[in-house]
Amino acid sequence: MKNKTNSGLKIICLNRKASFNFFFNDLIEAGIVLKGSEIKSIRSGKINIADSYAIEKNGEIFLLNSHIPIYEQASGSNHNPYDERKLLLNKKEINKLIGKINIDGFSLIPTKMYFKKGKAKIEIAVAKGKKLFDKRQTKKTRDWNRDKARYFRNSS
Repeated sequence: MKNKTNSGLKIICLNRKASFNFFFNDLIEAGIVLKGSEIKSIRSGKINIADSYAIEKNGEIFLLNSHIPIYEQASGSNHNPYDERKLLLNKKEINKLIGKINIDGFSLIPTKMYFKKGKAKIEIAVAKGKKLFDKRQTKKTRDWNRDKARYFRNSS
């Protein structure tokens, strides 16, 4: 009997820098409104969400500063690479996120983008920024774990 491992998820883009710069509180999956040329460009694997973030505007959540390059084959109906894109969330989720952003001082940071059953989804983290000493501690523990693994490997 075969075990199902993938479950219809194909990761397009990861934001590795986010886990180093932020503490994650919640992870929320959201749909994203895209144009035809944008989805074609995403399917070819060309997207960058490293410097992007989400904001609230008129009771809706928008993704800013994400770079989806121009799709060369769509000549006349191409898109702006740095356009703001609307995220698809329930009203209850939007109100919860707006409350966390305004009251607690959290930010909305995208962590990864993927295809789920053929639809483009983005994972948004409700995150709080790390201070410099927190980043140093993260780096120390990462280096120590790497050295510890080396010692165990060499000793056996």
